[in-house]
Amino acid sequence: MLTNTEQRLSAIRQWLVQHNIDALLVPHEDEYLGEYVPEHNERLHWLTGFTGSAGVAVVTQDKAAIFVDGRYTVQVTKQVPGELFEYRHLINEPALDWIIDHVSAGKKVAIEPRMHSGAWLETAQAKLAKQHHLTILDSNPIDELWFDRPAAIVSDVRLMATDAVGQSSASKREQIGAIVVKQGGDSAVITALDSICWLLNLRGLDVSRLPVLLSHAILHNDGQVEFFLDPTRLPADFEQHVGQGVRVYHPEQLQERLEALSQFKVLLDANTSNAWFKLVLENSGATVITAADPCLMPKASKNATEIAGMKACHVRDGVAMVTFLSWLDNEVEQGHLHDEAQLADKLEAIRRLDPSLMDLSFDTISAAGGNAAMCHYNHENQPTPGQLSLNSLYLVDSGGQYLDGTTDITRTIAIGQPSAEMIRQFTLTLKGHIGLARARFPQGTRGFQLDTLARQHLWAEGYDYDHGTGHGVGHFLSVHEGPASISKRLIDIPLVEGMVLSNEPGYYRAEQFGIRIENLELVIEQPTQGDFSVLAFESLTRCPIDVRNVDVNLLTRPELAWLNEYHNKVWNDLSPLVSGEVQAWLRQATLPLSH
Repeated sequence: MLTNTEQRLSAIRQWLVQHNIDALLVPHEDEYLGEYVPEHNERLHWLTGFTGSAGVAVVTQDKAAIFVDGRYTVQVTKQVPGELFEYRHLINEPALDWIIDHVSAGKKVAIEPRMHSGAWLETAQAKLAKQHHLTILDSNPIDELWFDRPAAIVSDVRLMATDAVGQSSASKREQIGAIVVKQGGDSAVITALDSICWLLNLRGLDVSRLPVLLSHAILHNDGQVEFFLDPTRLPADFEQHVGQGVRVYHPEQLQERLEALSQFKVLLDANTSNAWFKLVLENSGATVITAADPCLMPKASKNATEIAGMKACHVRDGVAMVTFLSWLDNEVEQGHLHDEAQLADKLEAIRRLDPSLMDLSFDTISAAGGNAAMCHYNHENQPTPGQLSLNSLYLVDSGGQYLDGTTDITRTIAIGQPSAEMIRQFTLTLKGHIGLARARFPQGTRGFQLDTLARQHLWAEGYDYDHGTGHGVGHFLSVHEGPASISKRLIDIPLVEGMVLSNEPGYYRAEQFGIRIENLELVIEQPTQGDFSVLAFESLTRCPIDVRNVDVNLLTRPELAWLNEYHNKVWNDLSPLVSGEVQAWLRQATLPLSH
């Protein structure tokens, strides 16, 4: 058995020597290229001991390096032995650059194409072609050496009734088939797990925090689908559920079915599909058309049923949040200053009282004091969780996967009396949040055109935050849904009616405090007296914003009116659903403010 990092690294090096290969890349990603990797596919963790959500290792016959981003620079030193792996910065010194500098010319660099996107492979081939031979492996050496690999989670396949999602699978397949025709394709290979589940009105829990099934699909332009999932997993009424035109194949038949597309024009998304798909299709003689996953825009624009579900689950999620926040205030008043893990567990336990909660939508970010200055902090990656302290801020970013929708909310809570500086920065952040929430904009507007609204008040004082302002959110699907976003990145995707996006400006002061205020927003159409109707945001999240952190004098009249109106909605929607101490706390938390 290979029980530690040193033995595993040594085994990989023996494999390199046996196969006459000089370097191997081991990314964190698996063949599905999703945000969350199931335990049985955590190959980078097996090799290095690193548990972060982004990274890559390079192993040569005499050197090794691990590359992580700024979120994990401390964590990597605690988890990965420094005498075995050099620590490198994923962004500032990418793995391919390290290979060029540390692996001499003419040597063989191996990759397993399923672990990298098609877009990445093109970049790698261009970068390494001058000096190195890129070797494409047929199998993964870690899979050969991982003797105690955990079994894949085989969850129940959940059939989502049409009245729960608003559109039948047959209708969706016809709609997407028409998009494929329009783009000049005969077929499209669908690899994004949330796209497949959306298309077939299925859900599962094969991956923690993401209600999907590990599967693949080929959609033909007449709306017929080949679905690759072990047929023994499917419930008896699956055929009746999806309607005619869905053929189920065992995953082992995927390659032969791809090769059967040899005379076809096949749409393939180079960002969401792994490089193996393109290699198989091209080798079989198919014409590959690089195009975005045709499910992305229809999935992102929620229909009336999905919108109703999102609204309903946000009210129930709000009940859980105010139950937690009223409990937290009471504990602090009594001098019980809990640690981050206890707080995250308490919030999860309250959410789980709702029988429609299937899972959390991501690992809760529960960050006390200076820990909140790390915007993707996870207390589980620390030797000991941080503890609340008086006169500080506590940041909690959490969400749920409910049968009728997905939630994601961040609140920054005063613990005792926050400093004047904390209040000032919170208020600047709040002004940006309100600026975006109140935005009205024409059809065709891109997220990067709105991003400034959230940053303007911080910018004016010489501050900023180093993350996007908003990401899409799925309907009982991925909490980080493409293709639209609100950020500085020039993503050329318009915001359209029915999209749900987060609104989450923040501010982070190293070692001291972190602030983020996040609601989910629904894009709606708004009539005007002008020449055209505009789009606007409707806040879905129902939970008070902590007014103890607000300097009312820094708010304009319209900003104050927005805050009071928002709190009035929160009170009206939640007060009938809570009672006793929680209701009393909610009344206090939503009272109108004045100058």
